[in-house]
Amino acid sequence: MKKLMLGNEAVARGAYEAGVTVVSSYPGTPSTEVTEIISKQYDEIYSEWACNEKVASEVAIGASFGGARSMSAMKHVGLNVAADPLYTASYTGVNGGLVVVVADDPGLHSSQNEQDTRNHGKASKIPVIEPSDSEECKEFTRLAYDLSEKFDTPIILRLTTRVAHSQSLVEVGERVDYKLKDVEKNPGKYVMMPAMAKKRHIAVEERCREIAEYGYDCPFNKMEINDTKIGVITCGISYQYAKEALPNASFLKLGITYPISEKLVKEFASKVDKIYVIEELDPFVEEFCKSIGVDVIGKDIFTLIGEYNPQQIRAAILGEALPEHIEVDEEIPVRPPVMCPGCPHRGMYYILKKLKLTVCGDIGCYTLGALAPLNSVDYCVCMGAGIGMAHGMEKARGREFTKNVVAVIGDSTFIHSGITGLIDVVYNKGVSTVIILDNSITGMTGHQQNPTTGYTIKGEPTKNVDLIKLANAVGIERVVVADPFDLDNFEKVVRTEIEIAEPSVIISQRPCALLKTVNYGAPCIIEHDKCKNCKMCMGIGCPAIFVNDGSVRIDASQCNGCTLCMNVCKFGAIKKAGEECE
Repeated sequence: MKKLMLGNEAVARGAYEAGVTVVSSYPGTPSTEVTEIISKQYDEIYSEWACNEKVASEVAIGASFGGARSMSAMKHVGLNVAADPLYTASYTGVNGGLVVVVADDPGLHSSQNEQDTRNHGKASKIPVIEPSDSEECKEFTRLAYDLSEKFDTPIILRLTTRVAHSQSLVEVGERVDYKLKDVEKNPGKYVMMPAMAKKRHIAVEERCREIAEYGYDCPFNKMEINDTKIGVITCGISYQYAKEALPNASFLKLGITYPISEKLVKEFASKVDKIYVIEELDPFVEEFCKSIGVDVIGKDIFTLIGEYNPQQIRAAILGEALPEHIEVDEEIPVRPPVMCPGCPHRGMYYILKKLKLTVCGDIGCYTLGALAPLNSVDYCVCMGAGIGMAHGMEKARGREFTKNVVAVIGDSTFIHSGITGLIDVVYNKGVSTVIILDNSITGMTGHQQNPTTGYTIKGEPTKNVDLIKLANAVGIERVVVADPFDLDNFEKVVRTEIEIAEPSVIISQRPCALLKTVNYGAPCIIEHDKCKNCKMCMGIGCPAIFVNDGSVRIDASQCNGCTLCMNVCKFGAIKKAGEECE
């Protein structure tokens, strides 16, 4: 039976069919749906959201050592967090099969960089396999567990946004009756002290050689010989683009992109006149080809930046102009990303901008506070970095400068990697003010539970982390909970805390407006006879508020009645629909 599936959905199906027992992940677009679908559709698999990717991969590694087939899914920057245990798991090898799903994001649809995961595969000496469509997502995932156990290695399954979020037909199979492997004490294999690791490194290098040989004739790689004037070596979604652009060319499609079979590449090269390597992001395959003496054309005609498309490939190789497109004379307004109507972070940023503070930000919906008209976030690097950056500024420039510096971090991100930054502030006698944005959910990736919400991935009640007690436990004596929509009080709290010469935490607490439990009632409206047209309400950046014919208006179809604009208006010109203005 065939079903239409997202690539991520097909990976989940492949895990199910392979007999996977444990899945531990951290949500990150474009990988999130893999674990969400497993939690909703496959009760045979234990699934969880871990507090970060390092812990998630450690859980999966432990399950593998315990004889189970396991998986961990994350986005490309999440692999940076998971690298510590994963690189060493390359040395230990596995017991039950272990697959780490990593979704790269060419084009930066929802990420802070365009990192190429294949480099992690090479550096850690872990095989990387790349599907090109949903059918391969399912089948490659299923086969990856056999490969993992055959060669005693973790496997990286590399997706990209277009593969993860595109749909195609998938042949659905049955779940294998996988029996847990026996657990045996073997410190020489599983305890990576230097003496043991030296021996395991020898095994890893031999394994890489064996997998490269395996790649010559395996179900992951395939050669298609057509017109031999043009040969294309490609992988992942680039294969789909290249096939559309060059339907008559010959292809070597690499499903295993690390380690690559030298014999296979040289054999393909002997069959074609000219070879192009088509791959998004880094010249990973190209550099391998050149290292073994195969003359290829790659990044000298293709960009290192962003996504490819068939028109771009055809133009670069055949010199054909791109298809004509319709020119529009009128200027089309840009549509930048914006925080949702009713977003609890909007009031906080309104105050931080008013106070002209320097804001060390973090990764989440709230990063949008960097954009106009709020213009509040000044720095953002990675998950959990905001607190450390604020502390670093203090140590670099002194207390007087950092009276005007705060760190902002979401509740989920604080659990992910902010706690250690806060501990560092306390331990090293810092005085940073940290604002934890507690919106009762993991918002950016689509409302996943986290350790602060009190619910598991399946919505089951569990113990929740008390942010106040946690802050107290690491040495923070000043913890204040404040509603960011109570603007006067929130401003007072921030002013007080930044003046105190000791570290403090402000918990900006209001739930995400998109939660099903949040209902603000009737939308807000403007009484134009009271409106002074000062446009202060425009300063909060709510997409429901706009100017038409010089007059400020509220779009009732977007307004959810959160009343933040009412709190901003100094003239009482905004009210709830159906109510009287004061």
